[in-house]
Amino acid sequence: MAAQQERRLAAVMFTDMVGYTALSQTDEARAISLLESHRNILRPLFSKHKGREVKTMGDAFLVEFESALEAVECAIDVQKALHEEGAGSLNRASVRIGIHVGDVVHRLGDVYGDAVNIASRIYPLAKAGEVCISRQVYDQVSNKVPYPLTKLKPTELKNVFVRIDVYRVELPWSSKRTDLREGPLPADRIAVLPFVNISPDPNDEYFADGLTEELIANLSLVKGLKVIARTSVMNYKKREMNVSEIGAELEVGTIVEGSVRKALNRIRVTVQVIDVSSEEHLWASNYDASLDDVFAVQSDIARKVTESLPGTLRSRRAPEVQRDTDDVTAYISFLKGREQMYAIMEAPLRESIQSFQQAIDRDANFARAYVGMAQSYLTLAMRGHMAWEDSMETGRVLLNKALSLNDNLAEAHAMLSYLALMSDDLTEVMGREARKAIELNPNLADGHVTLGLVNALDGNRESWVSELETAHQLDPLSTRVIELLSGAYLYAGRDADALGLLRKTEHVDPLNAHRFFWLHHIIHGDFAAAHGEVAELESREPKWEFTLLAKGYLAGLEGDRVTAEAMISALEVTHKRGYARSSLAGYIYHALGDMDTFYAYMQAAAEDHTLRVQDLLYSPLFAQARKDPRMKGIVESTGLRMPQGFWD
Repeated sequence: MAAQQERRLAAVMFTDMVGYTALSQTDEARAISLLESHRNILRPLFSKHKGREVKTMGDAFLVEFESALEAVECAIDVQKALHEEGAGSLNRASVRIGIHVGDVVHRLGDVYGDAVNIASRIYPLAKAGEVCISRQVYDQVSNKVPYPLTKLKPTELKNVFVRIDVYRVELPWSSKRTDLREGPLPADRIAVLPFVNISPDPNDEYFADGLTEELIANLSLVKGLKVIARTSVMNYKKREMNVSEIGAELEVGTIVEGSVRKALNRIRVTVQVIDVSSEEHLWASNYDASLDDVFAVQSDIARKVTESLPGTLRSRRAPEVQRDTDDVTAYISFLKGREQMYAIMEAPLRESIQSFQQAIDRDANFARAYVGMAQSYLTLAMRGHMAWEDSMETGRVLLNKALSLNDNLAEAHAMLSYLALMSDDLTEVMGREARKAIELNPNLADGHVTLGLVNALDGNRESWVSELETAHQLDPLSTRVIELLSGAYLYAGRDADALGLLRKTEHVDPLNAHRFFWLHHIIHGDFAAAHGEVAELESREPKWEFTLLAKGYLAGLEGDRVTAEAMISALEVTHKRGYARSSLAGYIYHALGDMDTFYAYMQAAAEDHTLRVQDLLYSPLFAQARKDPRMKGIVESTGLRMPQGFWD
């Protein structure tokens, strides 16, 4: 006897956990835990909206509703609940949902028919955290749900022989959408997010950060890939953002994330490669190994990541890890030193030097340890903790030692170029070293920054800006790159580009944003707006050298000599060492119209290697000063010779 069956109109909803299959193959326990959490959240919401759970298929649900509106309201509640739970992070589930309405056939507790088939073809069009609905559902709910409904581009649904228009529910918490930019996010732009430290000892954070940076360095050497620099990705450390938001902000199509557990002499590393557009896992794996095998683990991860990339990108080959030491103890000291190398305070910078020294004491041929130590000394000088001359002399010795051991260290060549710039060794050395750095590693943002400065000193303003734009693409959240590019835009007369960049990145570096807003107003003679920016700077950092400059320069332009001279005194007392020593105080004399004193300060700055050459060459503030032969003499006293006609 034929089984009893019933036909009726119903709304059918499919839900699917994104990335569950890949996760279950690499971390079954975590996958099961996520699945249980997912079910505990969804099932009460099905009941709330009178949905009938027809069946569960692993990580997927098939649910039937009496009305299209109840189905859509349920789907919205599901995504809202998962969003509030933190969907998209390492420890939460992300779900995509598809809904269609039509005739279904009930038989033996299951449902069949075109409505079921079409719903099953709609949910894959949704990205993680999204709800997609058919035109039939849209017609019934378009004026009843509180969110916009956006029609997707026409897509053929597999085994569906009639055209079905599909719409996406624009949920307010998903406003940072990757598909708002024109075209798909480029898969060859990759961000390696900070690996999560799950070690028993929280002090092992340096090891997780070290592996993150090592993977960035290894992938940066893969031809054809554009890898986001450490400076930018570290902004996402311990921040709850899903991959689509991060992808949109960094404009990357591929994200690598993972976790590290270090206990005694054992390490466990979990890695996932995620396609930003779909939030699908392209590859995932875990490694249980001895600490002695850390180099082999790094090499395999870099190789597997490149092999997991879509299309022709997978043919790229990652080079072997830079294994310039076999001493794991020396390597651990190196990672500790590099963790503190990025500090701004003197104590951790001094500690980083000690850690690098410990690495060198263990292995005198550890080339990258010399480079790290050189960087720490340069940062000490940049932060005003030691004199430029001392840091430059020490840094040059360390970098030459590193390159004598390994001439293929791009960072060392970039730093040598920067040292040549800062020590006024403005010869072919500066350009040669910068170009060598980029040749070795096209993804080295610092190399492009330095080459941009070389171009500026060659009188090529367009190439200066172009190299800084490349650096910004590679390191979009670097405050140094944003600062330099903003200034270059203003000096090139590209105010709209400068203001657009500053508004976009103000949350990253508000101090420099307001500094350059101030400069824009000064250039255009809007002193009232400039006063507002001075007030903003004073409220944030009253003793910052550029706050003192902004207040003093504006006072000088307005004839307030008392305030201007007070700012000069503050600069000279507060910044006795470092690049602000002579130049910025001299700028205020320029605003006062005291040109003899201005040129005297600029000559002093040239002699102690703190002259801000790009300002003098290109800033609109000094357009008249550049017509005075004294300016040319001061610049040329540094060894710089500008192209013929520059001073005319």
